[in-house]
Amino acid sequence: MFAGSLVAIVTPMHSDGTIDFEAWTRLLEFHVANGTEGIVVGGTTGESATLRDAELRELLLRACQLLRGQLIVIAGAGTSSTAATVERVAWLSELPIDALLLVTPAYNRPPQEGLYQHFAAAAAAARKPLLLYNVPARTAIDMKPATVARLAQVAGIVGIKEAVAETERVRELVARCPPGFVVLSGDDATARAAVAAGARGVISVTANVAPRAMSQMLAAALRADAERAAGLDTPLGALHRELFVEANPIPVKWLLAHMGLIGPGIRLPLTPLAAEHHAGLLAAARAASVLA
Repeated sequence: MFAGSLVAIVTPMHSDGTIDFEAWTRLLEFHVANGTEGIVVGGTTGESATLRDAELRELLLRACQLLRGQLIVIAGAGTSSTAATVERVAWLSELPIDALLLVTPAYNRPPQEGLYQHFAAAAAAARKPLLLYNVPARTAIDMKPATVARLAQVAGIVGIKEAVAETERVRELVARCPPGFVVLSGDDATARAAVAAGARGVISVTANVAPRAMSQMLAAALRADAERAAGLDTPLGALHRELFVEANPIPVKWLLAHMGLIGPGIRLPLTPLAAEHHAGLLAAARAASVLA
C-alpha cells in the first residue's frame, strides 16, 4: 500500500497566510495527472508547525473528497507531547484517510525508551495505520533501528519514513523489522539508493514540482532497473539539492509559485526565498525539465 513516490505536499496560501483552497484542488489534480502514489498532508513541507487543527481537518477532508481513493492520503499527526499526540491521532482516525505519519518529538529529546512509549501510546489510540518518522536533522533526536524494531511489533505500526540519508541505516531497518514493515526514504537525494537497499519508496519534497519524474524513477528502482532509475534520477540531482538551499518548504513553495501552481503565501517565521537563490533553483528546475 505504501510504496513508490508519495509527495510531502505543500500547503498553498494566499499572501496573507490564509489557505488557498482553489490552489489546493489544483495541486491535487496535478498529482493525480502525474503519477504520484500518495500525499502526506500537514507534514513538515506542509508547514505543520503553523497549521491549526481545523485547517488540517479541512485540507484532509477536501483531499479525500476530491481524490476518492485515487491517491493514498496520509495525515501528519506527530507533536512533541505524548498526550497531545494521542488526542490528535484519535480525532484524525475518524477521518476517511489511509494512515497517520508521526514524527519523533522535537526539542525535548526523549531517550529511546521514551520514544518507544510515546509511539506505543499513539498506536493504542489510533484506528488508522501508523507510519513512524525519523528526521534527526530537525528534531535533534535519532530513533535507532533497535527501537524501530521494537515498535514494529506493536499493533498498528506498519512502517517508517527514515530521513537518515545512509543506505546502511535502511539495510539495518529492513533486516531488523518484520517482512511486512515498510521502510520509506525521507531523503530525495538518496531515495534511489535507499530502494536498492530495501526501501519501498520515498516521501518526497522534489515530487511537489517533478511528480512524474519521481514516480517513474521510483517505479524503475522498485523493479530493479538500475540503469533506467539512474537515467531518470541524474537530471533531478541539482533539484534535490537546491530545494534545500533554505529551510524546507521555502524553496519548493517559491518554485511552485513560479510554475503558476500556487500563490506566494508562506507563514512566519518562514519567509520567501532570498533573491540570491533564485537563479540556482531555476537552473536546477530547467535541468530537471520542470521548467522550459
